[in-house]
Amino acid sequence: MPEEPTASELLRRHRESLFPSVSLFYDEPIELRRGERQFVYDGDGRQYLDFFGGIVTVSTGHAVPEINDAIKEQLDRITHTSTLFLIRSQIELAERLRAMTPDKLNKVFLTNSGTEANDAALLVTTLNRNSNELIALRHSYHGRSFATINASGQRHWRSTTLSPLQVHYARNPYCYRCPFGLEYPSCDVACAIDLEDLIRTSTSGNPAAFIAEPIQGVGGFITPPEGYFTRVKEILDKWGIPFICDEVQTAWGRLGVADWGFQAYGVEPDVVVFAKGLANGIPIGGLIATDELASSIRSLSLSTFGGNPIASTAALANLNYIATNNLRENALVVGAHLKERLWELQERHWSIGDVRGMGLMVGVELVRDKETKEPAPDIANAVLSEAKRRGLIVGKGGLDGNTLRISPPLIVTNDDVDAAIVILDETFTAAEANPA
Repeated sequence: MPEEPTASELLRRHRESLFPSVSLFYDEPIELRRGERQFVYDGDGRQYLDFFGGIVTVSTGHAVPEINDAIKEQLDRITHTSTLFLIRSQIELAERLRAMTPDKLNKVFLTNSGTEANDAALLVTTLNRNSNELIALRHSYHGRSFATINASGQRHWRSTTLSPLQVHYARNPYCYRCPFGLEYPSCDVACAIDLEDLIRTSTSGNPAAFIAEPIQGVGGFITPPEGYFTRVKEILDKWGIPFICDEVQTAWGRLGVADWGFQAYGVEPDVVVFAKGLANGIPIGGLIATDELASSIRSLSLSTFGGNPIASTAALANLNYIATNNLRENALVVGAHLKERLWELQERHWSIGDVRGMGLMVGVELVRDKETKEPAPDIANAVLSEAKRRGLIVGKGGLDGNTLRISPPLIVTNDDVDAAIVILDETFTAAEANPA
């Protein structure tokens, strides 16, 4: 057999053949060649505890037999037909999603990714309202398509503003760095109140939609305070503006308190967008919307690969696995333990400014000084590399790249958390000893 390529050889070939915008983690990137439950293995066979889950996508673990067996059986039956034919698993998945959401959300459209799903949500709302105006939040991220790039409120992810949308960016609920310099709860959720002022002063009064993530993912797991979305929804209803809830990273029980992120805040969106963890790594996305919004597309439309037999079969098997193994409840219990252990680290390490999140979606924002809160992206990079060297994979994000993103598969245990905390403790000690 020919020798397997080394990581350095793969890196050379990556740089030669792929877009330069496709960035990599670490000064010395690794290939993750194999996975098993909450562990991944590189090309040299070294084991890592996976606390990133392929960007919040491996929801139930790597190589889960109950999911993989269903995929293999479907592969042996038929791989592809297109949406011009009845697809049993697609229909069953749509019915499952309807049962998981409020009654007013009645129609499903399946795609291949979160970007494509958000794009479709923007299409139906702009058609329905006959408006190309959109309200989004600062620090948000909604995809890499021509439309969704401009819906994202982060300069680093916006390669162009030449978009079909006219986007207005509201202040986001970033309590650690409150844009108004206030403190919760005495602030009276000023960031939500700002939405109505933005509608009154910066829009035509007829925006197509308001789009927001229950927890801002790429933004650094920024977690809104209690009452934020309740107030926002009241304002949107007053103006008749549909609410698109981007659940690409927050769905399927990851937050522990419910199947969906919006349920944690007690509101009902008009469109829910989903992707990533639905099929545990098999590409799939989609949206579920009201009958009125779904009927806004009056031209012919299809999705060649959206909801194909393989992806929808994987999604159904994954949802079954989450339900039968009580993984939402596990995310709640283990997530609480994770935050408690991270708060302990925060007391011991000067660079940990904030710990936030819900369930198994937790952000750790790193700073140079807890008083000034100056972002420390160099320390975040050092922590990423040091953790990898010690056998732990975590992610990072945030406008300044200074927030660790911790999002392990929902099967992790308290023992896994404790093992990760030992590594992070050592990692922070090393990173803080030599700050740039």
